[in-house]
Amino acid sequence: MKILIVLTSHDQLGNTGKKTGFWLEEFTSPYYVFKDAGADITLASPQGGQPPLDPKSDDPAAQSETTRRFKQDPEAQAALANTLPLSSIAAEDYDAVFYPGGHGPLWDLAEDRDSIALIEAMYAAGKPTAAVCHGPGVFRHAKAPDGSLLVQGKSVTGFANTEEAAVELTDIVPFLVEDELKKNGGQYSKAADWQSYTIQDGNLITGQNPASSEAGAQAVLHQLRG
Repeated sequence: MKILIVLTSHDQLGNTGKKTGFWLEEFTSPYYVFKDAGADITLASPQGGQPPLDPKSDDPAAQSETTRRFKQDPEAQAALANTLPLSSIAAEDYDAVFYPGGHGPLWDLAEDRDSIALIEAMYAAGKPTAAVCHGPGVFRHAKAPDGSLLVQGKSVTGFANTEEAAVELTDIVPFLVEDELKKNGGQYSKAADWQSYTIQDGNLITGQNPASSEAGAQAVLHQLRG
């Protein structure tokens, strides 16, 4: 069971002068779900190497059991520091792909040709193709095998407009995940803000927010075990 986790390389929060990147819990929760299930995990990012961590996800209030575990895990830290360049990744080498969020992916992965090609290949092969929180923004330009937009007609979720408003970044992000999914024909639904909510439609798996990370990863495992 070979699972690929794709992280952002983008560290600038628009023109605010503040830093962004990936959200720690959205990486650590899936990582340990997969690791504890015995999966062979590969980490990749557009630029390779150490992906930028959203500093807010490292705040004491944002910590979870898996983030604390990660901070005591030199092996996981080393893996994160040495992600493979996305251009070196071949979809046929993996059984599933998972995209953590954080705001970074809205700038780079949503527009990255290698990422889009990877998503399209994984989805077309019937492999679990999963993203959580801002991660579903990476499906923005991806297409299904018939040429339609990947999320068109699919049940999906992702970071809600109300959640983006709560963190006061509505006017900073390049696009709103909820709006983009709806614009592309996705049948968007959500739970209350910050509550775990995951949807699976065929092999497309989406989670709403950081709290949905573990459930999204469990959905990937469930499909792989079939």
